Amino acid sequence: MFSHLIVAYIFIYICLGLIGLGIILLLQMKVSHNKEQHRREMYEQKHHDYFKYIQAHLEEEGALRLPPGKLKPLERKVIQEKYMEWIEQFKGDYRARLIQLCRDAGFVEADLKALSSVSFGRRLDAAYRLGGMRAEEAVPALLQMLQKGKYNSLSIIIARSIAKSAQKSEDVLEMLRILLSHGKPIHHLAADIMLESGMDASGLLLKLLDDPDPALVKVGLVAMWGQAVPEVMPVLGRLVGSEEKDVRAEAVKLYLSSNPALKDETIVHLMSDRNWEVRAAAAKALGPLHAAGSIPLLVKALQDANWKVRYNSAESLAALGEAGFEALCQAALSGAGIQREAALQRIELVMELEQEHSAIEQMVAYNKKRLIHDRYFGVKRKPVKRMTGVAAVGGDYTA
Repeated sequence: MFSHLIVAYIFIYICLGLIGLGIILLLQMKVSHNKEQHRREMYEQKHHDYFKYIQAHLEEEGALRLPPGKLKPLERKVIQEKYMEWIEQFKGDYRARLIQLCRDAGFVEADLKALSSVSFGRRLDAAYRLGGMRAEEAVPALLQMLQKGKYNSLSIIIARSIAKSAQKSEDVLEMLRILLSHGKPIHHLAADIMLESGMDASGLLLKLLDDPDPALVKVGLVAMWGQAVPEVMPVLGRLVGSEEKDVRAEAVKLYLSSNPALKDETIVHLMSDRNWEVRAAAAKALGPLHAAGSIPLLVKALQDANWKVRYNSAESLAALGEAGFEALCQAALSGAGIQREAALQRIELVMELEQEHSAIEQMVAYNKKRLIHDRYFGVKRKPVKRMTGVAAVGGDYTA
């Protein structure tokens, strides 16, 4: 019994010792962090005039002066981070001069050497800084580093550095191939990384959309959202008929969002596509496009097997004015099953939402739809609420 107590006491003392050691280590880390932060602030204050000089002389010709005096490691790091901050903020000649200043100060050379370090942490820090300095000469080593590593959050840091530093579209495409080779659904993230490149966006997008790899094509399609690139529209029209399901769906969404003057045969083709995502995207676009001629197609789509296609079709019919709303009422009255259900749901939603408008035009539109509704379904009178708990007043008060 006593031996068990001794073992228990020893275990408790060991645990207390480990807890105490952990607290001491945390305190040391906190003190070390505070000291480093204090030194950073001191170095920023020390080089305040130099930073002002750089900002004031960016427009002038000739080489910019290097930091004065012999710099300590942390001091160099503070100045390098300030350069990188400005490189992110500025464009054109200003950025080019700051990148050259990083080379002249030896920052690029030092980080290129650090890429061959035994420590992965040092290599990763160097990769991040090289991307921040747009060091084109680091791209081959960064590509090799990305190729050897497994996919994780650190891969994104390396990929962004490649996109920022690359001056050839082939390097960006190779980076995307490596990133997507792991089979992860990261097309939106890859598109975001690709757009950080300083190269011409239209040239990159054209190469992505023409690539035989469907994954790269999808990245190009995702990257096109929010990008006004007229040069790629012919390629986009071709991809609408792609055999790859995801590519075709994304291309159709983009094609319809560009608000083209759709031909009747194009609408029929899209509304009968074998992929429900394509049919849903087409149905959703027909309302905002004011394609009143597509009302019969939308009514037919209320019978689609996919609920999203039915929902978007009903929504577009409601957006096509009186003719579209009347078609909804007809479908709700004479239709059956899922068609009738989809039409009734949209009619109910329209009648609830539109009566809340206060603008004259909206009130007129609502009243027209109300008349159509009452013609098909009859006038629904609101029940009179009975007043309870109120004493009767009246009678003869003459005395």
